[in-house]
Amino acid sequence: MKKTIKILFILLFLPASTLNADTLDNALSLFDFAETTYPELLSPAQPEVQEIQGFYVRYYADTEIYLGVRGDDIYAIGGSIGSDLMYVGKIDSLIELESTDISDAIFSNQRVACSYYADNAFSSVLDIKRNILFTGDFDISVEGDQCVISSNSIPNHDFNDNSAGFATNVSEVAAEFRIPIEPVFADSTTAISLQTDNAVLLNGVKVDLLAAGCFGVGDGKIGCNDMSQPWRYDPMSPLAQFGTDQHNAHTQPDGTYHYHGNPEALFDQNGNVESPVIGFAADGFPIFGSYINDNGQVREVRSSFMQKTGARPSGSDSPGGNYDGTYVDDYEYEQGNGDLDECNGMMRNGNYGYYVVNEYPWMISCFKGTPNSSFNKAGGQGPPQ
Repeated sequence: MKKTIKILFILLFLPASTLNADTLDNALSLFDFAETTYPELLSPAQPEVQEIQGFYVRYYADTEIYLGVRGDDIYAIGGSIGSDLMYVGKIDSLIELESTDISDAIFSNQRVACSYYADNAFSSVLDIKRNILFTGDFDISVEGDQCVISSNSIPNHDFNDNSAGFATNVSEVAAEFRIPIEPVFADSTTAISLQTDNAVLLNGVKVDLLAAGCFGVGDGKIGCNDMSQPWRYDPMSPLAQFGTDQHNAHTQPDGTYHYHGNPEALFDQNGNVESPVIGFAADGFPIFGSYINDNGQVREVRSSFMQKTGARPSGSDSPGGNYDGTYVDDYEYEQGNGDLDECNGMMRNGNYGYYVVNEYPWMISCFKGTPNSSFNKAGGQGPPQ
């Protein structure tokens, strides 16, 4: 017991050192500094770092102690500590961290657990049309078996370019989401809806794919909150004219910037490399970019939805005309038509994830897991999109 207390006391009162805030970098700095300062307790020094269920772990064979970092939490187990996992503390109580500048960052990490992305990040970006500078604020931390994601909803790239027609100006809007570190499949899928935000990306901006505009309801752009209402506009269709910028995003009435499709700026768009994780869905499963390495060849993944052909039904409740992608009802899922399932995801390398595609349904069409209630919109009903 005395040795266990000594180990925990030493870890909790390590002198601070400064480094750039990245989960792996933080873990390595913690491990290396502890080993250098107290070699008799953590030896042999610099064993291989393992990745185990969202943890970065080093095992010290001489003392049989495991020291692990999951997100910004530190744990120890084994040896004189015993067989029960012991929580040591937050990593920023042991080493001094600096926020990471993610302005115009192109992501590359393919790890599927949200805990690997724990960070304090910021960005400096421009509202192009208004010529106003904004500072993005984004944080991921770990609480128990969840990641807590908070931001001011400002992206890490410039926005509101000359192609955009935002109905309201972008504003800083505080947001907090929670997702499980280890998501699980539900017994049945959950459809995306206006009541629940779909996802949050690794720049702190949410994904909200559906529009509250339907044919025959008001001016077609707002007020269609009944999910059973047919002929809902697809905001990604150029024929729908929803005023999105080059990042396929625009604003809600309160100024919240949000994506309806491929954010363009977060991963390599040229198909040169396999795409990274760019965010997490409301059920905790990761969202990847558009490209996979298929037996040595990098290629774009394909949706299994297809646009219907021919003419839409006629009548007062239908827009008529031909199926052209203006409405979500212009598409239907055909199993096996592409790589992805009915929710626009697939199992790959033993892990399930959703994928960004440059065709309908763009990112997510339903949830394979259970959406966390933190993604529910205020009042249980989403604002116009």
